[in-house]
Amino acid sequence: MTQAPNLPLAGLKIVELGHYIAAPFATRLLADLGAEVVKVEPPDGDPVRGWGSSVEGHAVWFSVHGRNKLSVTLDLKKPADREKLVALLQRADALVENFRAGYLERIGLGPDVLHAANPRLIIGRISGYGQGGPYRDKPAFGAIGEAMGGLRHLTANPGQTDYPPPRCGVSISDDLAGMYCAMAVVAACWQVKGDPAARGRVVDVDLVSSVFSLMEGMLPEYGLFGWVRQPQGAAIKTAAPTNTYPCADGKWLCIAGNSDLIFKRLMGAIGKPEMAEDPRFANNTGRCANVAELDAAIADWTRGRDAATAEAVLEAAEVPCSRLFDMADCATDPHFRDRGWVMEVADPLLGDVLHPAAPFRFDGVAPREMVRWTGPAAGAHNDLVFGAVARGEGAPLRP
Repeated sequence: MTQAPNLPLAGLKIVELGHYIAAPFATRLLADLGAEVVKVEPPDGDPVRGWGSSVEGHAVWFSVHGRNKLSVTLDLKKPADREKLVALLQRADALVENFRAGYLERIGLGPDVLHAANPRLIIGRISGYGQGGPYRDKPAFGAIGEAMGGLRHLTANPGQTDYPPPRCGVSISDDLAGMYCAMAVVAACWQVKGDPAARGRVVDVDLVSSVFSLMEGMLPEYGLFGWVRQPQGAAIKTAAPTNTYPCADGKWLCIAGNSDLIFKRLMGAIGKPEMAEDPRFANNTGRCANVAELDAAIADWTRGRDAATAEAVLEAAEVPCSRLFDMADCATDPHFRDRGWVMEVADPLLGDVLHPAAPFRFDGVAPREMVRWTGPAAGAHNDLVFGAVARGEGAPLRP
């Protein structure tokens, strides 16, 4: 399907100067929501096309990474190609980029130049540390955002010093920055749309503060009490029992039994109703103070059962729980399939491939309708896009 159905961003025109993860993730969200996204790549393509597994040289990841986007190629080191980019931006509502801070200015495409060409253009900029400040010019990747934003400090197991705190397994700081940028770009576009006299503006998003924004109450706790939250492993200090417990088959079961009523149901399900009546565990404060005893009792029970059996018992008691899913579990789970979270998509470069659905739902739009096409080859839409630019056509472009 190439038409944007009844999606909220249909008609919004975005140009992406993105490479690797953050900006392309932002524009993937915008494209899933119906925006026209023109991805501008260097002549040899976005470097992420060389990451991970591939089929006949086509990166599997890019099928999702570049979906619903139009791909054109430009060499921004060449004046003529920079002029083509400016012409493309004259028909756009927003630009999203994630070069190092100041790169656009160095190649003569700073906000002053772009706003001279399109005064209402929104410019979404994602960088490691932001467009200002003493660290502005330092290089950064997603791992640095995790480290400096406070997340990696928390991912260690308590007291463990022999191994480094692990990353979460995906480029979480890039993805967070991309989500924040997408949100801010839409907000800025809304403001411009609602005011005929409004001028374009710059949106400044960075990897570090995107992670830092997730640190909940840790900053005020430090400011007021001097507390520095330490790694807590699979548990959290503020609620109990909430942890991940070992099972007889070597798998793990995540259990969240931290409300008073759910706690009583949990204790009954594991054959410990007396613990639910113990005054020490009557409320969350007491359970947190005595969490080691609770966790030991729950772990004793889970160790005697395989994860699926333990999960079924707790689900019957309406206790929130889940096995730790790997991708095989996600791909085959009946709820994932029923909700359309996993969908089979025909990719002309790869064949039939599984895609994750867009993470939002709109009444009247089936999840499959939001995946209009898969990630194209680099430069696949040069003629379509630059032909429309040359003719001065402003209507949304679709392959």
